[in-house]
Amino acid sequence: GAKAQQKRERGKNDAKPAKSQLKQNEMAKTIICSVCCSTFLCTVKKNELEVHAQNKHNKAFDDCFQGYVEPPPKKTK
Repeated sequence: GAKAQQKRERGKNDAKPAKSQLKQNEMAKTIICSVCCSTFLCTVKKNELEVHAQNKHNKAFDDCFQGYVEPPPKKTK
């Protein structure tokens, strides 16, 4: 009825545009495998990259990810 219509109208007025995380995720892919050019998020752990190097290419970590610098550990409160 009328109450439902009023709620819908109020919802339209207060609605904020949806924000997509896709662009930020693409920008965060800063680690690139030098063999296959696969991109990885900057938050990926080194052991996951080692698994990629071994399973996909049967190579050592350093062969696939030259110049990789491990991020500093997060500060805990």
